[in-house]
Amino acid sequence: MAELLTPDLCVIGAGSGGLSVAAAAAAFGVPVVLVEKARMGGDCLNYGCVPSKALIAAAKHAKCVSEASQFGIRAGPPVIDFAAVHAHVHSVIAAIAPNDSVARFTGLGVRVLKGHARFTGPDTVAVGGEAEIKARRFVVATGSAPVVPPIPGLAEAPYLTNETIFDLTERPEHLVVIGGGAIGLELAQAFRRLGSAVTVIEAATPLGRDDPECAAIVLDSLRRDGVVIRAGQAVTAVTSQGRAGGKIAVAVKGEQGEETVTGSHLLVAVGRRPNVDDLGLDRAGIAYGRGGITVDKGLRTSNRRVYAIGDVAGGRQFTHLANYHAGLVIRNALFRLPVRVDERAFPAVTFTDPELAQVGVTEAEATQRGIAINVLRWPYHENDRAQTARETRGEIKVITDKRGRILGVTIVGAQAGELIATWTLAIARKLNIRAFVELTVAYPTLAEIGKRAALSAYSRSLTNPLVRCIIRVLRRFG
Repeated sequence: MAELLTPDLCVIGAGSGGLSVAAAAAAFGVPVVLVEKARMGGDCLNYGCVPSKALIAAAKHAKCVSEASQFGIRAGPPVIDFAAVHAHVHSVIAAIAPNDSVARFTGLGVRVLKGHARFTGPDTVAVGGEAEIKARRFVVATGSAPVVPPIPGLAEAPYLTNETIFDLTERPEHLVVIGGGAIGLELAQAFRRLGSAVTVIEAATPLGRDDPECAAIVLDSLRRDGVVIRAGQAVTAVTSQGRAGGKIAVAVKGEQGEETVTGSHLLVAVGRRPNVDDLGLDRAGIAYGRGGITVDKGLRTSNRRVYAIGDVAGGRQFTHLANYHAGLVIRNALFRLPVRVDERAFPAVTFTDPELAQVGVTEAEATQRGIAINVLRWPYHENDRAQTARETRGEIKVITDKRGRILGVTIVGAQAGELIATWTLAIARKLNIRAFVELTVAYPTLAEIGKRAALSAYSRSLTNPLVRCIIRVLRRFG
């Protein structure tokens, strides 16, 4: 007979958002049940952020070895032990996993159940035949899964997604990537630097949601690495001889007609879909669609007892956004404080080399909204620290209104993902560009790039006749 549990809060999904809610609620002494059907830590730990960045780090070291001669160091071509690279990736996962483990959360006071959760009513959830949960509040944090498009022949081919590609222990001879978004391009560059031939196929424009000028710098860098990028080409069919044959043929169609790209491995990276299937949402009166669970500005669903956070709630799919959602839910569910999602100051980073980071509005978005703006820039090659490391490709673009309030920033270049943090704070606090003019940053650092961009806002005043007249008058007084 199923055990009846009556916690204050039931969290479905042990990814980043769900774990954050469970840990915070337990810290306040609230009875919490956490249900997870697969791996603790969710996509980010096991298939996404962590393994991909570990692979990217290995690839960057390979690149550094190959370019060591620029610094007077003779190292020769890097020798890639891909089995060791695989071990490195999984050792990183293993090092972080204890933070998200059943043991840790049990120690925090969370009751963790392994199994598939299904709503059986507005305020009840069943976990297989093990338990029935009747809670005051529920949080659905089931995340998302890779989209597999209905391409003829794809279902019969041994394709990879981000959930399976990190299981490879042998380096692909030729990796064909369908999808030119952040995930596809990050992995494409990493595998190319680790010695695979790589072809990326994108039906539209690679990195099409990003600032086109800055995205072009990233795409040029990938091409310099040897990644073949076929933009504006749609995949029409996939045929395979199986793993034994080692060949996968991808038929593509573009302005030049139809062609076939043949590779040894195929990665599908065309996006992710919210995990809403088989949750019994209809029984709970929870509205949802292809884009995920419908929520209001406070992340409540159509069932007022239930919240949805992270990828499953639709919108942008970032781990840090799920954690932000978790904080809002804790404030509202535990303290009854009014909350409202505000995503204006949320950064997005593509971890290619160079990195591409963006927060706030882009130049194109501001123009579409009819906002009168100033665009401030500064290139990496004018920065001394970038010169010392020979990482001079890139720039910063700062978008302000006519009064100088910072509306958006895009950075493409080394450590862009780190540099964007300061600008995220600036947008969140509605700062004026004067704040960066008055800011003192250490020399030599990449942070000077941002300050130089800010100073450029006042460059016109250097030749302003009125300003020069004032200076001449003041000079007469000594």
